[in-house]
Amino acid sequence: MKIVATGLLGVMALIFIVAFALQDQYPWLQYVRAAAEGGMVGALADWFAVTALFKHPMGVKIPHTAIIPRKKDQIGASLGQFVEENFLSEAVVQQKLASVGIAQKAGAWLATPGGADRVALEGAALIRGAFTVLDDDAVQSVIESMVRKHLLTPPWGPPAGKIAERIFEDGHHHQLVDLLVDRAADWVDTNYDLVSGLVSQRSPTWVPQFVDGLVGDKVYVELTKFMRAVQTNPDHDVRLALDKYLKDLAQDLQHDPVVIAKAEDIKAQVLGDPQVRDLAARTWTTIKQALLEAVDDPDSELTQNFKTAVRDFGRRLSTDAELAGKVNRWIADAAGYLVRTYRSDIAAIITETVGRWDAVETSQKIELQIGKDLQFIRINGTVVGSLAGLLIFSVAHAVFG
Repeated sequence: MKIVATGLLGVMALIFIVAFALQDQYPWLQYVRAAAEGGMVGALADWFAVTALFKHPMGVKIPHTAIIPRKKDQIGASLGQFVEENFLSEAVVQQKLASVGIAQKAGAWLATPGGADRVALEGAALIRGAFTVLDDDAVQSVIESMVRKHLLTPPWGPPAGKIAERIFEDGHHHQLVDLLVDRAADWVDTNYDLVSGLVSQRSPTWVPQFVDGLVGDKVYVELTKFMRAVQTNPDHDVRLALDKYLKDLAQDLQHDPVVIAKAEDIKAQVLGDPQVRDLAARTWTTIKQALLEAVDDPDSELTQNFKTAVRDFGRRLSTDAELAGKVNRWIADAAGYLVRTYRSDIAAIITETVGRWDAVETSQKIELQIGKDLQFIRINGTVVGSLAGLLIFSVAHAVFG
């Protein structure tokens, strides 16, 4: 395009020379000369204007030339400000999001098998990537610190006492007591020989054996009656005593320093440092292994349930107008907040990026992108200059002769 534009300038110059040389012999060539003269002026003027955008014409540092290399940073700042004011506007973003209906479109896509599969696939890749990046020792340390902070550091006595108090006050423990009493009664029913044997073993050696048998029978019968009474009578003294003991224990766990200290000792014995570290290691290993196995198997129960949940959520989004409206409002509010808070930072990316570009290279890139149109400007300038020169000469000739 440069060759075409420059060639047209050369043609105008050649026509001007020929017409200028022969215009005395052929007066009509005066009009041709005027047109060629105007075309050269237009071509040269537009060449200067186009060249001045990107470099100094012919290397001469004429003021207000090489505009783009010299004003690169200002152009970047202006472009960033333009984008910030006209595109990163909260009203513009929210209006565009409201017209799009993101929730409905996303729901329709999620409801399809392909959409759910894609979400599951990307989620699996995300989980695998996270496990690759995460350091096992660091994660175990975090789990251990959380266990210590939320499980070991707080005293166990008072909260356990409060929970037990509510359970005992509501009578929820009676079913457990019934179960224990039933099992004890069943044990007595099926262990006559053991009860009789215990009586015989603990009687004096001088007592006749038949007396041991009678005493053993009596003890067994009384023990059976006692267990039946406890089993059938909800107001039995044993049950009442057990209720009182449990309620007192719940109160002691909350208020008795000695009982609270014993609970802390039990906690320390059950969950010492080695046990906590082992618990953290086993917890993380189990979670990691289970998730990796699940995401690697597209037919695993976790993956299938996840896909089903995604499709169900997509169907709700696409059919439930109220839910879709809420999601659209959440998205619009979130986008508005991001634009309102970070619009300057986002626009600064443009300014900083342009600022890092090399001035000469930037000018060359822009010239290559729009150079063809710029050369058309030169061609148009040549044509318009020719017509203007012809018109001016014709008017002047008609007026002044």
